Amino acid sequence: MQQSNQTSITIIGAGLGGLTLARVLYIHGIKSVVYEEEASPNARSQGGMLDIHEHNGQIALKDAGLYEKFLELIMQGGQATRVLGKDGKVLVDEPDDGTGGRPEVKRGELRRILLESLPAGTVVWNHKITSVTSLGEGKHQVNFANGKTITTDLLIGADGAWSKVRPLLCKEKPSYSGTTFIETYLHEADKNYRTSAKAVGEGSLFSTAPGKGILAHREHGGTLHTYIALSKPLEWFATIDFDKSEQALSRIAEEFKGWAPELTALITCGETKPIARPLHTLPVDVKWERIPGVTLLGDAAHLMIPSGEGANLAMLDGAELGKAIVAHPGNIEAALAAYEKELFPRSTAEARESLRMHEILFGENAPETLVDFFTSVKS
Repeated sequence: MQQSNQTSITIIGAGLGGLTLARVLYIHGIKSVVYEEEASPNARSQGGMLDIHEHNGQIALKDAGLYEKFLELIMQGGQATRVLGKDGKVLVDEPDDGTGGRPEVKRGELRRILLESLPAGTVVWNHKITSVTSLGEGKHQVNFANGKTITTDLLIGADGAWSKVRPLLCKEKPSYSGTTFIETYLHEADKNYRTSAKAVGEGSLFSTAPGKGILAHREHGGTLHTYIALSKPLEWFATIDFDKSEQALSRIAEEFKGWAPELTALITCGETKPIARPLHTLPVDVKWERIPGVTLLGDAAHLMIPSGEGANLAMLDGAELGKAIVAHPGNIEAALAAYEKELFPRSTAEARESLRMHEILFGENAPETLVDFFTSVKS
């Protein structure tokens, strides 16, 4: 398929990866359209803090011409890390000395600067994809829930874990990893929950044991954002009514009986409705044969257990795909082949690392393995 000035480029999903792709294309004079199912940029919370790494996320932001704006978003002290035993004993206490290479920013703010960097009309809101049909010769028809239908020369699935574009390329579907995170928040913690705020410190807290853990990080305004990890079947979580917050959090806290009160308060005192987030993954080595006119990026391409790399990889995917398109004028297929040649080994390596980190966090020798990990990183 040849690229011309009339080649239509359609990106499904206005997450960090899709927006980075649109931005890199834009600064090189290539138009694209991003279709997003959310009704507006503020339709829902965009999640908590992200650590943006020098070797991937920051490279993508430089490619997008947004590195300086990114620096303005950094939360000072956010790279501080603490590991506590379940008895509250401090096992690791690493301050943020500014040299960690993974500064923390709010996901929503990062998305905002990407959105603001694109011309009006690039992102089309309230367009939930329902199906995609191949028309041959690299063209695809995309159908939306609102009745709209479009035809495109190049289709990029940046639509996350449950991508509607992925089935065009491979049969792989996400499977449950065996672990679920339960998300909740404490607000004004320095005033209202001082012992928990002290336990978390200025950045991130890890308190783990085999098959479970309490992970938290500090956000602006003294907010503590907590993820409670439990390795249990989905059927176990189905017995909990998460609409009844107090009862649900009490049930979750039972799994941490005997843990230090400053840690369990991060569960029982949660001020927001707890949200269960089952962790799903694609196979570590997921890949596909080249099919004209379509590709994937981010979680749509390589869904893996959270390890701090997801957003970074999505942005790098977007930047690399954008640069490949720019580097192969008039030949989209050559661009996609070049992009995927690098995508597959990169994502496979990171997926394997995510499994290793999961074992370090929640394996049978936790938290000793986690302490050893931070000790090795420091040395």
